[in-house]
Order: sequence, then structure tokens, then C-alpha cells
Amino acid sequence: MESLPKAVFLDMDGTILNHQNKVSVNTKETIDMLRSKGIYVFIATGRAFAEIEKVVPKGFQVDGYVTSNGMAGYIDTNVLFEHSLSRELVDRLIKKAREHKVYYELFPYGASRITLKQDQSYMVEEIRDPMPDGLGINEWLSRKQAMNEEISWTDEVEGNTFSKFYFFARTKEHINNWKHELEELKKELEFSYSISSPYNVEVMVANVNKATGIQQMINHFNMSADEIMAIGDSDNDLPMLKFVHYPVAMKNAPDHIKEITRDVTEFTCDEDGVSDYLKTKFSL
Repeated sequence: MESLPKAVFLDMDGTILNHQNKVSVNTKETIDMLRSKGIYVFIATGRAFAEIEKVVPKGFQVDGYVTSNGMAGYIDTNVLFEHSLSRELVDRLIKKAREHKVYYELFPYGASRITLKQDQSYMVEEIRDPMPDGLGINEWLSRKQAMNEEISWTDEVEGNTFSKFYFFARTKEHINNWKHELEELKKELEFSYSISSPYNVEVMVANVNKATGIQQMINHFNMSADEIMAIGDSDNDLPMLKFVHYPVAMKNAPDHIKEITRDVTEFTCDEDGVSDYLKTKFSL
């Protein structure tokens, strides 16, 4: 009989987060029970660290966080590792995004996300109602909230350490054209990018992803990938799901994600699918 995993890495959007961008109290309590049995629980998300507190219940605790698609790792609020986009790449991407009128959010470490004031008019146009057909309500609500509350509209980019770029377009044609531009830029500058929906793309340091972040985290805890479970739902989870010994897809994940996993949850992210799966798997 196969032994149970020693640690579980959980994606957020579409996994422990429902489509209203909230983690349920039920999921929090299941994580608490799992940790009380000596199983480590980690978050592995595309979100920046500062975004997490706003979407989890009071008292939410895990053993560590891999954030911004592997760009940073934290234990409590202590930094375990951080990678940063170069200032040259940041400046080039902002200029190119402006040329193509692509919505962007730049995430500095330890500060609010940045968009330049001169790009605000076309950014507002990208987030106009109605919500585009096919776009997930969670991503749309996040963009609305970012525009209204979270973006720091500045005259120039401040700081020198940046965890990621998030790019969005209201049509697949627009974002796919932008991906083509990114591929062209990669011929000049090194970076990697990740996709969590058909309407976005996120840029990180070259050769960084959730799998590399998990490797750095489990090295700290003296664990191996053979001892790890991960649960996810989208393309930015693929490196993570291919890396761990026990990959699990959400019921709401697309088929190409389910095809590379060992198991699929019985319920969706809106039905506390992770909580149900963990309770069953670990006999909680």
C-alpha cells in the first residue's frame, strides 16, 4: 500500500479559492486538521504574497507559501527566497504593452502593484462592462478590484525588485497577439511566462515556475518530490503537477490538466472540492 504524502501544495484560484475569490472556513478547518496530523500544507499560487491575506478566512495558517508562480517563497512572513525581474525587462515590457494597449499590473516586492498614469485610459477601456463572454468571474472581479482599490497609479516605476508582471486582455485575439510579442522579445531578453486563463499571461524570471519554487521550499524542509501531493486546475499549475509524485486536478480543471494527474477531485472549487478530497484521502 502506498504511503500518504508528507506534504500538500495547494493552488489558490480555481482550487481552494471559489469563483468569488474566497477560501471557505470549511477549507481552512480541513487544512488545520491536516496539519494537526503532522502533514505539511503549503500554498503554491500565481498571486503575490500581499494578495493572499485578503482572500482567506481569519486565522488561516499554512506551513509556507510559494507565490508569484515560483518567484518567491515565505514561511510565515519571513522570506525564504525571492527572484526579481530586471529593471531593463520591466521598462521594455511597459513600453511594449503601451504600444499594443495591453492591460498590465507590475508587482514590486513590499509595495502596491504599479501601473503608470499615462496608460490609465486604455486600461479602463479593457475593464469596461459587460464582462467578456468566457472570462471567469473571479478574474473579472479581481481586475475590477485592482482598478478601483489596489493599483498604485504612478508617474514612473519606483523600486528595483519586482515579483511579476500580470497582463490581461478582454479578447483572446488581443492576448494571443501579446503572447506573440513576448515570444519575439524573448529573442533579446531572458524571461519566462505562465498562463492561468485564456485572457492573461504573467511574466517571471527565466526558468522560474511553481515547480522550481516548490523545489526550493521542500529543500528547506528536507523533503523530496516523491513525498509531495499538489492540487491545481490550470496551465500555470502544469510544472507543479508534473514535478510532484501525487498530482491531483480539480473537477473544474480542463481535460488536458486532468490527463496528466493521478486523481481528480469529486467536487469543484465552488463546492469545497479540496476540502472534501483531503478529508477523504487522509481520513480526517
